Amino acid sequence: MARVAPRFVCSNCGAVTTKWVGRCESCNAWNSLAAEAASPDARQRRPRPANSLDFVGLAGEQALPPRIPLGIAEFDRVLGGGMVEASAILVGGDPGIGKSTLLLQAAATIARAGKRVLYISGEESIGQIRLRAHRLGLSDAPVGLATATALSEILAALEAERDTALVIIDSIQTIWDESIESAPGTVTQVRASAFALIRAAKNRGFALMLVGHVTKEGGLAGPRVLEHMVDVVLHFEGDRGHQFRILRGAKNRFGATDEIGVFEMTAGGLAEVANPSALFLAERHGNVAGSAVFAGLEGSRPVLMEVQALLSANGAGSARRSVIGWDAGRLSMLLAVLDARCGLKLGAQDVYLNIAGGLKVNEPAADLAVAAALISAAGGRPTDASMVFFGEIGLSGELRPVAQAELRLKEAAKLGFARAGLPKRIARGDRGARIPDGITLAEFGHLSDLVVSMTSDTGTGDDRG
Repeated sequence: MARVAPRFVCSNCGAVTTKWVGRCESCNAWNSLAAEAASPDARQRRPRPANSLDFVGLAGEQALPPRIPLGIAEFDRVLGGGMVEASAILVGGDPGIGKSTLLLQAAATIARAGKRVLYISGEESIGQIRLRAHRLGLSDAPVGLATATALSEILAALEAERDTALVIIDSIQTIWDESIESAPGTVTQVRASAFALIRAAKNRGFALMLVGHVTKEGGLAGPRVLEHMVDVVLHFEGDRGHQFRILRGAKNRFGATDEIGVFEMTAGGLAEVANPSALFLAERHGNVAGSAVFAGLEGSRPVLMEVQALLSANGAGSARRSVIGWDAGRLSMLLAVLDARCGLKLGAQDVYLNIAGGLKVNEPAADLAVAAALISAAGGRPTDASMVFFGEIGLSGELRPVAQAELRLKEAAKLGFARAGLPKRIARGDRGARIPDGITLAEFGHLSDLVVSMTSDTGTGDDRG
C-alpha cells in the first residue's frame, strides 16, 4: 500500500496545506497548523453518477416544520419559539458557565412532557450527571443517559432508538471517528463527527444539540465550517463574578438573530429572568456621579442597564483605559471627540468604564450614555436619576438617531423613568415614533449640547413632551 502523505490542517479556519508553516495563509493565525494523516480510502472514492434533479417552485403545499417548545421561556425566545424538528443547534460558552446545566434542565422539561430525550456525554460519567440532576431536582425526569465518545457507537444507538425528539451531545470536541487517524478535538475529527450527527438528525427527524468548547479569545473552537453546518448557533456568556447568564443567538435559520435570554444562576440551577431591566438596575444609586442609564436593544428586546464611569488622576506614565462590557476602541474614540469637539480634556486621566451586571454591549447606541457617564464623572455631578440615554455619536460630535426608539422609550416608561436624552429626530423612521405617556424628551443635536447642559444649571437639553 502506498504511503499516505500527512497534511497540515489549521485549527482556526480548517485550511489544509501540504507543509507546515508558522502562520496560516488563509486566516493569518500563528502556530495553528497541526499534522493529520489523510484517510487512505479518500483517494479511492469514485464520483457518483449524475442524476437528474426535480426542481420545484417556492410556493408549495407542505406545511412549515413544527416547533417543539422547551418549556423554558427565555430559551424558547432565543430559538424563535422553540426547536424545529430535524434542526442542529450548537451551544458554546466558557468552561463552568452553565452550558450542561441549562441543557439538562431543557432535557428534563421536554422529557416530562412525554418526549423521548437522549443525553450523551463524552466528558462526564453517568454518576456525575445524576449528581447534577439530583442537585437541580430533576432526578425524576425520564431522560435517557449514556456516556460515549466513539461516533460509530453513537450512530448505532441513535439508529436503534425510535420516536426521539431531542439528542444532546456534550461535547462535540470529545467525539471521534475511528476511520480518521487524528486525536479527538482536531479539525478533521470535529468536522467529520458533526457532519455524521447532523446527517442522522436530518434523516431521522430529531433535534440535535451540540455543546461546543470556546477558545481563549471567546470564539467557538474547531473549524469555522462547523458554524455553517448547523442551523442555530448560541453563545452562553456571562461573568463568573455575577449571577447573570446571557444566552445569545448568533445565527438562527428559523428566527431572528441577536436575541438574548437572561438567566440567573442560583443554588437550584438557572432561573429565568422575565424582566432583565429591573434586575440590572436593582443595585443602582441615582445620586452617584459617573453613572448613566442606557436604553439598549438586544435583538427585539429592549433592556435598560447602568453605565458606570470613573476618572482618576494619573501620576506618571501613559493614562490607563480599562473597559468591561464595552468596546475599548470606541471608548478611545469617544474620549477623542470629547477632547477635540467639546474641549473636555480627559486624556491625562485614567478612565475606567463598566457595564453593570456583566452584560456586554455591542451597539453604537450606547455612545450617548457613555458620554453622559464620562461628563458626569468629570464634573462630579450626578446625572438626572429619572433619565435614560441612547444615541450614536459621530467623529465630528454630531448625534445620530438609532433604530427602535419607541421600544426603548416604552421600556423606560414601564420602569418609571420620566426623561430620555436622545438625538434630534432627524431619521424618517423616528418622526412617527409615538412618545409614551409620562416621558419627556431631551433632544441634542451635538455632543457639546450635552456637555453644556450637564455642566450648567439650566437643565438638560431641549425638552419636548
